[in-house]
Amino acid sequence: MQEVADMDISALNNTALYALNTATTKTGEALGVAMLSNQLDVSEALSDSMIKAMELSVNPSVGSNFDVSV
Repeated sequence: MQEVADMDISALNNTALYALNTATTKTGEALGVAMLSNQLDVSEALSDSMIKAMELSVNPSVGSNFDVSV
């Protein structure tokens, strides 16, 4: 009878550890996805700002006409 009780405790322990690992993995995955989503939003905003700054820095009339005297 003692062996049956030991096996039940062992099975319950394994089940509890599996459930804990599964919950932790799902939480970790959700956290990773949320962080990646946030990083993508930040990268998109920075790239939009950089493109706007590059567009403003271009002045097509500068350098197209110049006078040279020798």
